[in-house]
Amino acid sequence: MHELVDVTNNIRRAIESVVSGRDQLAWLTVVVLLAEGHLLIEDVPGVGKTTLAKALARSIDCQVGRIQFTPDLLPSDLTGVNIFRTATHTFEFRPGPVFNNVVIGDEINRASPKTQAALLECMEEGQVTIDGATHALPRPFLVVATQNPIEMEGTYPLPEAQRDRFMARLTVGYPDNVAELGMLDRQEAISPLAHLSPVTDAATITRLSAAVRQIHAAPAVKQYVLNLVTATRSHPSLRLGGSPRASLQLLKAAKASAAMAGRNYVLPDDVQALAVPVIAHRLILNTEARLAGTSTIDVMTQIVSRTAVPAPVGQR
Repeated sequence: MHELVDVTNNIRRAIESVVSGRDQLAWLTVVVLLAEGHLLIEDVPGVGKTTLAKALARSIDCQVGRIQFTPDLLPSDLTGVNIFRTATHTFEFRPGPVFNNVVIGDEINRASPKTQAALLECMEEGQVTIDGATHALPRPFLVVATQNPIEMEGTYPLPEAQRDRFMARLTVGYPDNVAELGMLDRQEAISPLAHLSPVTDAATITRLSAAVRQIHAAPAVKQYVLNLVTATRSHPSLRLGGSPRASLQLLKAAKASAAMAGRNYVLPDDVQALAVPVIAHRLILNTEARLAGTSTIDVMTQIVSRTAVPAPVGQR
C-alpha cells in the first residue's frame, strides 16, 4: 500500500507541475488510471485538455499513441489494417495508434460517429477485431479523450454508448489569476512538458491496478453506490439514468480513491466524491429540463445531496 501511495503521489505531482492550480484534475486522472477506466476531458479550446493528457502520458514510462480526430478520419486509421505483401503472398497486420498503453484522442467529437464507434470494442474489451482476427491490446490500456462542447462548430455529439465507456468526465475550466500568472512565467521560454520525466512504468501501474481490485467494499457502501445510480433512473428531469456499468465503475473508482488515501477499505466519502464525475456524463435530460437550462451535473449533485449516506465503515 505504501508503494501505491508513493507512486500515485509522484504521478499527481508530475501532472500538477504542468497543469497548475487544479489539483482535483490530477487526482481524478490518477483515480481513473488505477481503476483501469478511460477518461473524457471536456471544455472549450485552449484551457489545457490536451496538455493534461500529455502530462499523464509522459509521467509513465510506457507506449503512448496520439490520435487527432478529424471528420475524414477512418476507423482503420485507429485500429490498423492488413497489408498484402507481394514478396510472401501473405497479409501483414500493421497496428494503429490504439495499440499503445496510453492513447490520447484529441477532439474526439470532431470525428464521424462511425469512427467514434471504432473505439467501443477497444475501450470495453481491450482488443481489436480486424478481418475476423482478434488482436489483444497492451496492458495497461487507457484512453484519454478530449472533446469540445457540442455547441462548437464542426463537432458531433458522442453516442450514449460511447460516453458510457468512459469511467469519468472532467471539465478543466479556467485557472485562477494566480495560477494563470504562474503559467505565463513558467512557459514564457519553454514548455513544462519538455522537463517532465517518467516517475513510474507500465508494469508498476498494472501491478498497482491489480492491488486496487482487492480493496474491500462493505455491503453498506455497495448499497450506497446502488442507491445513487438507481435514483437517476426515476429522477423527473432525466430521460435516461445510469446503467449497471455506472455502478460498477463508480465502485472501481472509489476503490482506487481509497487506495490512494492509504486505506484498504472504501468509505462513503470515496463514493460521494466521485459520483458526479463518474455518473453525470451518462445521464440524458428530458426536454423540459434541457429547456430550463438544467445540466446533468446539477441533477447528479442534487441526487448526491438527497441520498442518505451510510454510517462510517471501519477497517475490517
